[in-house]
Amino acid sequence: MNASHETASSDQSPATTYGHYVLIWIGLVALTSLTVALAGISLGRWVIFTALTIASIKSTMVLFHFMHLRSEERIFRIFVFVALLTLAIFVVLTFFDYAFR
Repeated sequence: MNASHETASSDQSPATTYGHYVLIWIGLVALTSLTVALAGISLGRWVIFTALTIASIKSTMVLFHFMHLRSEERIFRIFVFVALLTLAIFVVLTFFDYAFR
């Protein structure tokens, strides 16, 4: 291999250990358990907000750790952010439409 390829591969972040993946998995299971537990509690209008907040935290964990977004280039992270922002705008607009009918 040439020197430029070796330099490019050495700039990447170190490999993630299995222990790190297990901790992330435990966190995802805990948040899923919290979602299930909160489903049995009457929170009124806050039910959807809490469920979406927990789902957002879980999806962020998956994006950054299992999909390795934290080690991607900045431009790729910006594209993912713009896509998620667009999704968030659609969700907010849907809730406003539903709330004022």
